[in-house]
Amino acid sequence: MSKYVKDMMTKDLAKRLDGVENCVLANVIGMDANKTSSLRKLLREKGIGLMVVKNSVARRATEGTSLAPAFEGVEGCHAVVWGAEDFVSLVKEVTLLDKNQVEFLEFEARGGVMDGEQLTVDRVKEISKWPSRPEQLSLLVGQILGPGARLAAQLNGPGGQLVSQIKQVGEE
Repeated sequence: MSKYVKDMMTKDLAKRLDGVENCVLANVIGMDANKTSSLRKLLREKGIGLMVVKNSVARRATEGTSLAPAFEGVEGCHAVVWGAEDFVSLVKEVTLLDKNQVEFLEFEARGGVMDGEQLTVDRVKEISKWPSRPEQLSLLVGQILGPGARLAAQLNGPGGQLVSQIKQVGEE
């Protein structure tokens, strides 16, 4: 491959990954075209992008970005997976596909990068157990509303008892 073509590929990859701060690397080697197509369609429906890249080109394209640590010490071809609502949701989807050994037998998570820190396979599996953004928001809203609901119940309790006592006296 000529240097001109490599430079074009590097620029295209850098443009595609512009704005991406976190990603997961996966192995898709051995998947046939039909499985790869169905995998890409499944991920696209969830707002996740998947692109198979040569590591040397990816290293050049991500040089100086937060994605650069993902390609340090990695050899061969990998698929870069990015997108989703948040990084935890992305990792959950990748881990779910990795566990789904029936349809996508060859798919395997290989690491990634989060906030400029290189992730191992074990760390990716650990992150998949974290609550996603919607789950965190629901927990936060519950914690915010909890004391207010308790206070309202405490304020309404004595008033309700007084009203019921007045009603009983009025009926007699």
